[in-house]
Amino acid sequence: MKRIILFASGSGSNVENIVRYFEGHPAIEISAVLTNKRDAFVIDRCNKLGIPALYFNKSGFTGSSLVLQVLQCMDPDLIVLAGFLLKIPSELVTAFPKKIINIHPALLPKFGGKGMYGKHVHTAVKTQGESETGITIHFVNEHYDEGAIIRQFKVGISERDSVDQIAAKVQSLEHKHFPEVIEAILLDT
Repeated sequence: MKRIILFASGSGSNVENIVRYFEGHPAIEISAVLTNKRDAFVIDRCNKLGIPALYFNKSGFTGSSLVLQVLQCMDPDLIVLAGFLLKIPSELVTAFPKKIINIHPALLPKFGGKGMYGKHVHTAVKTQGESETGITIHFVNEHYDEGAIIRQFKVGISERDSVDQIAAKVQSLEHKHFPEVIEAILLDT
């Protein structure tokens, strides 16, 4: 079995979508979800889905090798950032080359970088008057949103779309395509 470890910081809608996609999969399983937020709703989702959820604080992530040691013990085939907001330490990137992927709610390289997540991205897209937006699934390197792009998916938007409507369109793309791309990476298809 190929093993996925998910990282999340928030509500976990992408986590739930990915877990449900791989339920009963003959070759891929979700081993655990790691979160840096003690009160993140993703923990409740994991409890309902029967997926182990592990909390770590920021110093356990960036100030020590604790998370690295946990990941090495779990031996994942892929680490998937699904709404995870912290920058991945270079030690993790080095330990898991081409095994950490992220989803970004815009068409990189536009609207990426530190502080560009969630509604911040959608607000910037609207403010700039973009006619399309989308998602970028990419490998993680030592810099925010600069890893090699794996796939992008686009959706048209209009000037009448609110930030919430843009967010809903982007989330629809995330839920449709993210699990499929994860599966293709793990099965080399």
